Amino acid sequence: MIRNYAKIAWRNLVNHKLYTGINVFGLALGMACALLIGLWVHEELNYDRFLPDVDRVYFVRVQAEYKGKIGTNYATPGPLQEAIGSEIPQVAAATKTNWGSETLIKAGEKATKEFGRYATADFFRVFDLPAIDGDPKMALAQPDQIVITRKLAEKFFPEGQARGKVLQLDNATFYKVGAVIENIPTNATIQFEWMVNWKAQEKEWMNNWGNNSFLTYLRLKPNATATQAEAAMKDMYVRHAKQPADFNAVQYPILHPMADVHLYSEYKDGKVVGGGIEYVRTFSLVALFILLIACINFMNLATARSSTRAREVGVRKVVGAMRPALIGQFLSESLLTSLLAAVLAVGLVWQALPTFNQLFDKQIALSLSTPVLWLGLIGLVVFTGFLSGSYPALFLSGLQAVRILKGNLQFGSGPVAFRRVLVVVQFALSVFLIVGMLAVSRQMNYLQEKHLGLDRENVVYIPIEGEMANPEKVEVFRQEVMRLPSVAAATATSDLPIDVTWTTAGNLTWTGKDPNQETNVSAMLVGGEFTRTMNIKLLSGRDFRPGSLADSSNYLVNEATAKLMGIDNPVGKEINFSMGKGRIIGLMKDFHLNSLHQAINPLVVCFGAKYAHYILAKTRAGQTNQAIADLEELTKRFNPNYPFTYHFLDEAYEKLYRSEQQVSSLVNYFGMLAILISCLGLFGLVAFTAEQRTKEIGIRKVLGASVQNIVGLLSADLLRLVLIALVLATPVAWWAIDKWLKTFEYRQELTWWIVALAGLLAVGIALLTVSFQSIKAALMNPVKSLRSE
Repeated sequence: MIRNYAKIAWRNLVNHKLYTGINVFGLALGMACALLIGLWVHEELNYDRFLPDVDRVYFVRVQAEYKGKIGTNYATPGPLQEAIGSEIPQVAAATKTNWGSETLIKAGEKATKEFGRYATADFFRVFDLPAIDGDPKMALAQPDQIVITRKLAEKFFPEGQARGKVLQLDNATFYKVGAVIENIPTNATIQFEWMVNWKAQEKEWMNNWGNNSFLTYLRLKPNATATQAEAAMKDMYVRHAKQPADFNAVQYPILHPMADVHLYSEYKDGKVVGGGIEYVRTFSLVALFILLIACINFMNLATARSSTRAREVGVRKVVGAMRPALIGQFLSESLLTSLLAAVLAVGLVWQALPTFNQLFDKQIALSLSTPVLWLGLIGLVVFTGFLSGSYPALFLSGLQAVRILKGNLQFGSGPVAFRRVLVVVQFALSVFLIVGMLAVSRQMNYLQEKHLGLDRENVVYIPIEGEMANPEKVEVFRQEVMRLPSVAAATATSDLPIDVTWTTAGNLTWTGKDPNQETNVSAMLVGGEFTRTMNIKLLSGRDFRPGSLADSSNYLVNEATAKLMGIDNPVGKEINFSMGKGRIIGLMKDFHLNSLHQAINPLVVCFGAKYAHYILAKTRAGQTNQAIADLEELTKRFNPNYPFTYHFLDEAYEKLYRSEQQVSSLVNYFGMLAILISCLGLFGLVAFTAEQRTKEIGIRKVLGASVQNIVGLLSADLLRLVLIALVLATPVAWWAIDKWLKTFEYRQELTWWIVALAGLLAVGIALLTVSFQSIKAALMNPVKSLRSE
């Protein structure tokens, strides 16, 4: 019986090539989108889950309560890790790392820059990563050894064993390779190619409880719980931080499950409110929308063509076919269509994966040997086959044989109404995606074009490394950069001014400060010419003077800091901050320190070029290429053993919005696919309608109907449905996009014209699709269609 079903199903598909092609191609596009997004979602949901006993690994964050408000920081002070490891009985091991950086590594004549980290000795006890050669736990405990990945080992020692060989780090210190570990998966939160013991870069300031600059992680003992550990850590700041008596903010560590760090990273008032999981939900919803649109195409065409299958059903019933057998026959056709679409979808995904991986910075592979992939494909075939074939199968199998064979093929309003509902749903989903395309693109353009309060264009930054990292050489190098004819200004900074990561709690005090006032501020160290280089407006006072010893204890502040202090013009006011007591010498106009998701934070700028990590150079107009060439020549003179590395500040700014750019690209690409699939469905419906009404069109033309009359006859009903879809989709799209926009502190408000433009686009695209087939039918010679009469 199944073989018979398959034969008949194949024959029906082959005999109606146009409709089969529309169904297969539409379903294939929908399946390909669902499969691509499914692969991505699987990768996201499994972030860090490759770690052994990942449910016992936690990321330590610090919460601060003040006047009923709770703030959560992901950066922690340096001494916290040691206190946790030695004092909390529930903790098996604790570790801390820096943020990581690209550093020059040499082995003989080979040299390359690789991203790595410094970590305390228990890192590989917290993260039990698989070792290839040696024991990484023992190796990291030795200050003269380095742990590297397989990738780095093969790069430097392709001829054989890497363990025991010597690598030079940062053109200064030599380390023996103590262990080689497996490559870090792309869906790991912590990435690195090399790791060295923390003590190799430890500084005195790192032991300050008020300096949140590090990442802390821990592993609990087998029978311990996070609740028990958090309770034991509750008073840790009280015991260790030595905060002043008038410091009323309550600070304490909390534990964030490592498996949730990637997807649930955002906190509000001390509670998790979302993060990457929002994008997983959004992408999954888009995949479902597109798959539904593709299935609706199939259902529409199947119900529209019911009259052509009615006599077949009548004959089958007369010769004894029962309804279950007929349902099986029609479902077999839809499952066969779905299977053909799945084969085509796999081919489309295979071709699209390289571009998809590049867009999302992934290394997702389509491996046909993976059981999960086969389960997904089978699920897609069954889901789409049954969903798209269920209503046609139930409807056609329920037709009465007597009525059919008497020639009474009036099915009533049920199938027509159902088909109209499907068209409305289909285009409502498409309108939703069109509104998303326009609104997200508008917000991304706003992010690119908004003035940040400083100049990020034509600003080149160079990492301070190697011999240039000598505190005595930083200012000398900056002055040499200033002498270049192609450079307008230059400064040194500890952080990029568009992404300031250094924050302090309670370090800022001044005469007259309210003892109960919270002072969480951002901070950065800079050299001379900072405001001039970045074109930051000084509202009063002056910038730091290059080489001035007096300015080493002076500060610049922004408007947000002045507001925090309750002083309109704080210039001349004495404050106490990280560099000690000093005076505010300049008030800067507020500029954005981080992404536009966040409000502008109070900022205190300290004078300290010798602690800088970057040289920022503002190039003269039209001389950027010359400036880069000049900077390369100068850098090689100061730092001959390092390759010249430079980046543009506007590129760093764009990286702050990588996830938003990915969402924008996803909505654009898949939104256009949704529109294409919807148009395929409309095309098929109009083609079938024109075929069914061939004689009617011929008669109307004989009686004098114009081409416009015929086009209107075939188009009006479908366009009316598109307008209904627009009305229904608009409020839902408005709500969803408005919710997304509110994640930005600074945003373009949603306006009526976006929805109006989305509606015009939807109607215009539908009109073009419908008109093409309608005009073709209207131009047909009536003699041919009426010849049989």
